[in-house]
Amino acid sequence: MDDNPALADRLVAALRLTAVPVAVTFHGTGAPPFDGTYPAPADDGRTGAVPAGCVFWMHAENRTFTTRADDHANCSVGSLTHGFIDLEAAATHHDVASLVEAGWVSPDVFPDLPVVVDAPEAIAYGPLRDAQDQPDVVLVRMDAAGVMTLLAAVPDARVEGKPQCRIVVLAKDHDAVAVSAGCALSRARTGMAASDLTCAIPGRRLGEVVAAIEAAGAADAIVADYAHADAARFVAS
Repeated sequence: MDDNPALADRLVAALRLTAVPVAVTFHGTGAPPFDGTYPAPADDGRTGAVPAGCVFWMHAENRTFTTRADDHANCSVGSLTHGFIDLEAAATHHDVASLVEAGWVSPDVFPDLPVVVDAPEAIAYGPLRDAQDQPDVVLVRMDAAGVMTLLAAVPDARVEGKPQCRIVVLAKDHDAVAVSAGCALSRARTGMAASDLTCAIPGRRLGEVVAAIEAAGAADAIVADYAHADAARFVAS
């Protein structure tokens, strides 16, 4: 889609991003497969191309690729939310048991986790500016000031906690702009900075959301200029 490079540039400028926006397309199979090497399986048989599906978000800032269920399989929570396995299968895996044993999550939350409606054959990831078609979801990694502007632009945006990957489902199947504070599991696996937060935007709403962010950012700039000028009186005195 011709608008994708322009929308990507506008997002970077409006939110002062240091990471490029990422396009996520479910059932996308046109890009080359991800070229990760699978390590030896864990005791419960889990392995994959990366430690968790959210790690693909980081790789996708640099190139476009396609993933399949096996590539995501090391993280049972992400495999569940993205529709690759069901709740019964996830419950048998040691990584889920470890999360529960640590008290990080209780078993009763799993049935309420958002899960994609249609199990995908594949999921494509890559820089938004390189996407040829409208993606299902656009992922944006930003700082707190960017989230401030985003929430002013989209008052009904959802602010979510763990697991971080839930925001992909909310954007794809619930048409929601969703921000995540992140989760310890994902931050450890991705190396995402402690100051970073993530946002998922429905692909079909991207133009509308970018325009709203730009308007909110312009208003923020006017107010910030006023506040700086007003504060200067105190420095002068």
